[in-house]
Amino acid sequence: MLHKNFIAGEWVAGDASANINPSNVNEVVGEYARASADDTKNAIAAARAALPAWSRSPILARHALLKKTGDEILARKEELGRLLAREEGKTLPEAIGEVARAGQIFDFFAGEVLRLSGETLPSVRANVGVEITREPVGVVGVITPWNFPIAIPAWKIAPALAYGNTVVLKPADLVPGSAWALVDILHRAGAPAGVVNLTMGRGSVVGQTMLDSPDVNAITFTGSVGTGKRVAFASVEHNRKFQLEMGGKNPFVVLDDADLSVAVEAAANSSFFSTGQRCTASSRLIVTEGIHDRFVAALTERLKNLVIDDALKSGTHIGPVVDESQLKQDVDYIGIGHSEGAKLAFGGARLERATPGFYLQPALFTEATNEMRIAREEIFGPVAAVIRVKDYDEALAVANDTNFGLSSGIATTSLKYATHFKRNSEAGMVMVNLPTAGVDFHVPFGGRKGSSYGPREQGRYAAEFYTTVKTAYTLA
Repeated sequence: MLHKNFIAGEWVAGDASANINPSNVNEVVGEYARASADDTKNAIAAARAALPAWSRSPILARHALLKKTGDEILARKEELGRLLAREEGKTLPEAIGEVARAGQIFDFFAGEVLRLSGETLPSVRANVGVEITREPVGVVGVITPWNFPIAIPAWKIAPALAYGNTVVLKPADLVPGSAWALVDILHRAGAPAGVVNLTMGRGSVVGQTMLDSPDVNAITFTGSVGTGKRVAFASVEHNRKFQLEMGGKNPFVVLDDADLSVAVEAAANSSFFSTGQRCTASSRLIVTEGIHDRFVAALTERLKNLVIDDALKSGTHIGPVVDESQLKQDVDYIGIGHSEGAKLAFGGARLERATPGFYLQPALFTEATNEMRIAREEIFGPVAAVIRVKDYDEALAVANDTNFGLSSGIATTSLKYATHFKRNSEAGMVMVNLPTAGVDFHVPFGGRKGSSYGPREQGRYAAEFYTTVKTAYTLA
């Protein structure tokens, strides 16, 4: 079966592309159509044509669409989680959890539709009233990455629709299956023709067509720094709104007073679970010297007990890397760490399993410095470097010495240091005695510096991007 693109309420064929299982490269998850530039233009035109009616649609119609979509996602979370694990390599429990999060996001924004509000204020002029309302921004281009193939499309599409926008979705070419399933659910839940459009395929074709179109009023993007800059430059030319989430080099600080078991578990989860393929992953473990050796020994023992295997196999802790290209990047950075003088304390070997896949043993470096490339550049794999520091003050300085600022964490039993770190960490999200890679669906997500640009995603803060403010005056 060819899974087609979805344009103007119709399924549209295109050149077929195989979706490969990274746990078993001999298995084809499915055949998915790639959209052409003309297909993408047609999708944009369909979204533009559907905008007037949808932007003024009754709030109960929008609520019903989002609620029905969320309910089906949650009802099918095991099935959809299995699809996600097969195409992306995330372990089945993690994949099911991601699908559940997507359903919860739609449920949350179904509620937000019923809570839309504005303000009525008195004017400084006599007998004049002022109304402040939010209106949809228009046609929204949604460009999503491969590492969260259903959650990220959900947290972009749900608020876009809730606030009355129409959507053109371009999922990552590597993982079209989960996005296709999501759009199919939205279609069957009653999305009017043109309100949601799916254009799968290469960024150089589909993404570039979206960037070049003056009819796309806003683009929300999650992906690499380089591509994010291209989105920004193209959007400025068209005077369109844009939102960028571009990654991180997140620190996790461990102080001498930390509960060692809490610190090790949080660090292992932050750095290596989901195969380290999370923009919120901690790849810099900044450890004060009093606990350093005990922490490294305990974390190494934890890593020895992790099972790296097929994402669908029961008992697997870490699945494969997503594809050969990403695996090569991970291995190359392990070589860079060696050449820079860091010590490979554990792992880093390519693994063989019962099925041919992109399996990599988690790699832990010690004796690293914050000037090394492995401590400054995003690797996006199960590779972390331990940086030894003297005390809290040095730890904070090293943590903030980065071009990124998405997430950060600290392990400590000191209220003083925890409070100071929350206030002084230069990151959009801060975790105390918790993994850096774990956020709720109803609160804002985003970072600072080179990690993010534009309003926050998720929660009520999503309104800042997906709406524009109107101020209206009336003479009584």
